[in-house]
Amino acid sequence: MPALSEVIAALDALWPPERAEQWDAVGTVCGDPDAPVTRVLFAVDPVQEVVEEAVELGANLLVTHHPLYLRGTTTVAASTFKGRAVHTLIKNDIALHVAHTNADRADPGVSDALAGALDLRVTGPLVPDPDDPAGRRGLGRVCEVDPPMNLAEFAEHAAKRLPATAQGIRVAGDPTRTIRTVAVCGGSGDSLFDAVRAAGVDAYVTADLRHHPASEAQQHSPLALVDAAHWATEWPWAEQAAAQLDEISDRHGWGLRTHVSKTVTDPWTAHAASAFSAS
Repeated sequence: MPALSEVIAALDALWPPERAEQWDAVGTVCGDPDAPVTRVLFAVDPVQEVVEEAVELGANLLVTHHPLYLRGTTTVAASTFKGRAVHTLIKNDIALHVAHTNADRADPGVSDALAGALDLRVTGPLVPDPDDPAGRRGLGRVCEVDPPMNLAEFAEHAAKRLPATAQGIRVAGDPTRTIRTVAVCGGSGDSLFDAVRAAGVDAYVTADLRHHPASEAQQHSPLALVDAAHWATEWPWAEQAAAQLDEISDRHGWGLRTHVSKTVTDPWTAHAASAFSAS
């Protein structure tokens, strides 16, 4: 069985930490480099429910997309919810490793997994990485819809293919408009509207769209917007990442057992349809 340091080296080769944004906090949060690893759990969020799932599973390593300490800390006291997570992990000999914006920019990355979940054919990155001569890495992806469908059909397709959340799928645009090309960005994507418009796509699939950027995007062009829950757009990456580690484990004869958390960690728990009309 491999040591944690060997598994982390393999994960860093998939998602080099130097490719993360400067503000990001990626890498190993806790864990003994010499400890053996037999079972790995992949998840989006390092919240207590997922940590407890790792304990129950008997995992030695938890790999998450979102950082535990994005803005730093001065304490890991168990009286704080993040400190409690760290205490639980350490007491149960479970390491925590984070791949965030370095996984967003990877090839394949978070947006490739989102495109795959939606049965889209990726043609290239939405915002290419200037350090990638092959032009395959970068933020977001530009995709083709095959066969084309109208916006209403595409939204229903997305609702069926992405994991269920209280939010579901929000849509802006003409429901009868034919959708042939789509830009996707797992996670919060309204900072990429300039690139989306430059790509000339029919629709944009992302999460956390705010009122003003979405409204302005609608005024600029007939671009259709498909807004899913943040967690739902990034969860497919956990499946993709687990499959990548499976391949590495098979190649090295490690015999690792990988698992993907199905715990819904989207913070919204219910949705009530509006009944009041301002007209």
